[in-house]
Amino acid sequence: MLITTTPNVEGRRIEQYLGVVAGEAILGANIIRDVFAGLRDIVGGRSAAYERELDRARTIALDEMVQKARALGANAVVGVDIDYEVVGASGSMLMVSASGTAVRLSG
Repeated sequence: MLITTTPNVEGRRIEQYLGVVAGEAILGANIIRDVFAGLRDIVGGRSAAYERELDRARTIALDEMVQKARALGANAVVGVDIDYEVVGASGSMLMVSASGTAVRLSG
C-alpha cells in the first residue's frame, strides 16, 4: 500500500477515489513513567520514552488507516495528514490521528 502526503502520485493515474479513511490511536500516559522520563530520560531536551510512544501511536494510526483503505479495495492513500493532540481532563493521554483519501491507482 502506497501512502503519501501528496494529492497524487507522479507517473500514476488515479483511476478511482474510494473515500476518506482515518485511523486513530489514543495512548494513556503512565504517571510513574512520566516522572522518570522527566528525571532521567531527557538528553538534549528530548525524551526517548515519549518519542517511542509517539512513534508507536503514529504506527497504530497509520496501520488502522491502511486496513480501512484495503477494505475499500484501495492500493494507495493520498493526501495523508497526521495530527497529534493531548486529550483528557489532565492532558494525560496522547491522540494521534491519520487521515487521507483511499484511491485505486493505475498500473
